[in-house]
Amino acid sequence: MEKSAGPRVATGQQIGVGWTPALSVVKALAALAEARRIGGEAVYWLADEDHDQLEVATTIGFQESRILRHRFHFQAPVGTATGWLPWGPAQQKDAEALWGEVPAATEPTLRGHALALGEPLWRRGIRPFSPTAPDLRQPIQGELARWRGLDLERTLAAQAEALEAAGVRFGLDPRQQAAWFSLDPASGRRRRLEPGQPCPARAWLSPGAALRPLMQSLLIPGLEAVVLGPAERAYWRLTEPCWERVGLRPPRIVPRPSAYVLPPGLALTPAQLEPLRAGNWAAFLAPADPVLPSRSFAATPDPGWEPALRARFAQEAARTRLRLEKLDRRYWRDQAAATLGLDPERLRQQLFPLGLPQERVLPGLLWLRQDQLVDRLLDQLGGPAASILVEGL
Repeated sequence: MEKSAGPRVATGQQIGVGWTPALSVVKALAALAEARRIGGEAVYWLADEDHDQLEVATTIGFQESRILRHRFHFQAPVGTATGWLPWGPAQQKDAEALWGEVPAATEPTLRGHALALGEPLWRRGIRPFSPTAPDLRQPIQGELARWRGLDLERTLAAQAEALEAAGVRFGLDPRQQAAWFSLDPASGRRRRLEPGQPCPARAWLSPGAALRPLMQSLLIPGLEAVVLGPAERAYWRLTEPCWERVGLRPPRIVPRPSAYVLPPGLALTPAQLEPLRAGNWAAFLAPADPVLPSRSFAATPDPGWEPALRARFAQEAARTRLRLEKLDRRYWRDQAAATLGLDPERLRQQLFPLGLPQERVLPGLLWLRQDQLVDRLLDQLGGPAASILVEGL
């Protein structure tokens, strides 16, 4: 990359089918908003040397209002990096069956599929960046070999113990996960390297997740800031003592906001998201003291009854109250629906499919194919809010 292009803001995600999860779109647009703010360039790091095939192949589609889980199949050996997974007519047909029209891949790989789907982002000025491009990766092999000779594994392990002692959670454990892998540029096979194990001939050194931040700064000149989600910010702390050892300056970290796409015309605030997720329909109404079904039942046993009869009556009354409390919930749901203009349970399923925020479940393709929605997201992602709510189309 050019060294004179000004400050750069980077973000990225392991490439997934359909740009799953949609939070990768939020990260890309947040990086673009930050780059515009500082007068720089946004770079999207296509994490195409990761090799979690199950994660990148798993996504969802829809059949009317039903969520369909789907797993794409790739004819590739276990351990093949995601950028080398084949994307051919079978995968394209599967994608179109799930989501309708899908842009054709720019090359017959999952990386080519991701590049094609990301076109709305590239058109707005985000630069796609593959760390496995041979003309970029081959020249840094000597520097990566130097890093490996510094025994950064020990530094990472010591930092993990220090963070653990301070009660800090850091997501991945460098004492268990490999710091270095080998990556065969011909086949895409990625294999763990144990300490002291030589990298095979004609293979590239490939840093593990804990050391990837260092390689990112090495490959992207002028990297000023990175947009990271909560889990990434946690494990980036592992690298804190490594930057000085390799002779690099760490970039500034910009927290990634969360984004929710709402049905058109719906008025909702970030403070209402958690009550919605929890199904607390009463939170959507003004304080009141309604006559609820459970409160309407006030039967008590006659003092003259035998103890056994009074005990049986109390059991049946308790069961009846439990059933009536379910009607209480129905009452609150109906009242919330009148206030919101739609069924709150359906809204919950839309914003929290499978019980998770929609950005963690939906494929980003569903947002990327809507230009107006992408622009609305970009407009709001430039602000300080931790959560943004954007009206859908």
